[in-house]
Amino acid sequence: MIALIRHGQSTTNAEGLLVGRSDPHLTELGERQARALAPWLNDVTQVWVSPLARARETAALAMPGRPVVVKDSFIELDYGTFEGQSAATMAGESWRALEFAHDARFGDGESLAAVDERVCVELEFLFEDKSSLLHSSSEHLAIVSHVSPIKSAVAWALGVPGSIAWRMRLENGSLTMVGARGHTPQLIRFNVVPAQI
Repeated sequence: MIALIRHGQSTTNAEGLLVGRSDPHLTELGERQARALAPWLNDVTQVWVSPLARARETAALAMPGRPVVVKDSFIELDYGTFEGQSAATMAGESWRALEFAHDARFGDGESLAAVDERVCVELEFLFEDKSSLLHSSSEHLAIVSHVSPIKSAVAWALGVPGSIAWRMRLENGSLTMVGARGHTPQLIRFNVVPAQI
């Protein structure tokens, strides 16, 4: 199975800002969220991480001492000129239009369709390789990533259009799991948030 982990709270998450490719660190709460994931990840034997600090820090705290592989394909959406803006102020017509245009780029950055493509290439490769950890019931691959790539992975597992992303909410420090059953992927858990310590 694959454990898809959204990083703990970052400084920009705490400020309610759109954060894509900028590279803030975890807050103290984000560090606690990462540590709270550890008991859920005992069977993880491989770790992939986004190259951004908030993902790498989460991996180090949730799965200390385990080697990680940096995967650019699981980096967050590039928000372009929307980067760093308040999420609360982005509720106008141009923002709402993005819900109906999956190929539209956010602030001249990246589209959700582009995120779907890069994430699904990785997942399809794992799915086709019957020896990969996606097909194992006893060993897991953990991927520490961000909202948009994890939503893409969920859409892939469910076999639905990526536009379903607008109908999902993922919390910081959450765990989502996908696996394989016979000839299809499957969603096993979604947005599980361990109790905070």
